[in-house]
Amino acid sequence: DAHGLVGRSPTFLAMMALVARVAPADAVVLLQGESGTGKELVAGAIHQLSRRAERPFVAVDCSGLAETLFESELFGHERGAFTGAVTRKIGLVEAAAGGTLFLDEVGDIPLSIQVKLLRLLETGTFRRVGSTALQQADIRVISATHRPLSEMVEAGTFRQDLFYRLNIFPIFLPALRERRDDIGLLAERLLRRGRVGHRLLQ
Repeated sequence: DAHGLVGRSPTFLAMMALVARVAPADAVVLLQGESGTGKELVAGAIHQLSRRAERPFVAVDCSGLAETLFESELFGHERGAFTGAVTRKIGLVEAAAGGTLFLDEVGDIPLSIQVKLLRLLETGTFRRVGSTALQQADIRVISATHRPLSEMVEAGTFRQDLFYRLNIFPIFLPALRERRDDIGLLAERLLRRGRVGHRLLQ
């Protein structure tokens, strides 16, 4: 039971060995697995085991951002950059300064934004919307997806160069059916958490 992750099955322990191996480095990590396999928990564990643990962990739900807002949310904007931009806004990249930026469901990022994310990974720089000044980004990037990015590359819906940048250290998260030995442990933990919650409500 580490950082909210519970298990003892061989597939779970193999995954955690990769987590422990990559956490101290600053390598870009790609978490791949079905929905519900705990990708954000694994990303959080990598962050907590890294040298950036005392700095922010900022999670971005890429599937929940409209394309028109994506660039502004990620990189921020200057006052007057567009209608409604009445003040300067710090983006999520700046909010994660010194820490970890977790891009959940990275396969849903629009092609128009993928090129800007690629520039961030290649150069460590970005521009706020409406600004010509380059900003430096001191972040570690962890991304996650349930979608087959390699197939999306072949279909032309995901940039090949961005895929290579994100796929530096891939970790596959097993589904529960692949770690049946852990079902009892998980059930026990959920029951214990339920009893604690019940006592707090009394």
